Amino acid sequence: MTDKAGELAGELALFAWASPSYPVGAFAYSHGVESAVERGDISDGATLQDWLLDILKSGTGRNDAILFVATWKACREAPGRLADIAELAVALATSRERRLETLQQGSGFLAATRAAWPCAALERHASRIGGNTAYCVVFAATVAAHNLPLRPAVDAYLAAFTSNLVSAAVRMSVIGQTEGQAIVARLAPAIRDMAQNVQDADIEDLGGFAFRADQAALHHETQYSRLFRS
Repeated sequence: MTDKAGELAGELALFAWASPSYPVGAFAYSHGVESAVERGDISDGATLQDWLLDILKSGTGRNDAILFVATWKACREAPGRLADIAELAVALATSRERRLETLQQGSGFLAATRAAWPCAALERHASRIGGNTAYCVVFAATVAAHNLPLRPAVDAYLAAFTSNLVSAAVRMSVIGQTEGQAIVARLAPAIRDMAQNVQDADIEDLGGFAFRADQAALHHETQYSRLFRS
């Protein structure tokens, strides 16, 4: 295989891993968006966009991106750090459902990738991070195992994360499909900027203040009527 052909195969793999058709079960989770709709915090396209922007800049989106970068770098430079990063990623889940969301997607991602994109390096990384692994960690470990570059992978991860939450809002009839795609497009610069800003970040940079989103995740656990698991 030529270098160019190998690069193309890597790009196609990244597209597949970030696709909504990749069997990680993301469609079953709203990351608290359903609760935010029920409480009136999200009522239309504008409020949804603001909500997602806060998550990207100050909440789970930012932290996941930092953990993604830390994992990718550890796979390449310090594999002994992987277990600690994986444990921290799970500990940062702010609710029982958030923990379930990231662990089940991580488990689904690893199972599908082992079957469809087998890689000896991924098996080595997986043995260090364990079976109960946050989605962002196992995604990043897979990217590193296949020798794919960091920056486009972070872009892809954040775009997939954002698109799934927009899809949840569409399925709750808060917005239509076309407006949903327009919101994803308007959030693209924020995704790009976040992916760029975390390139040199490390574990010490973790933190956030998207408190309303965290409260929504907690509230969802006792919400009476639900379509989603988070």
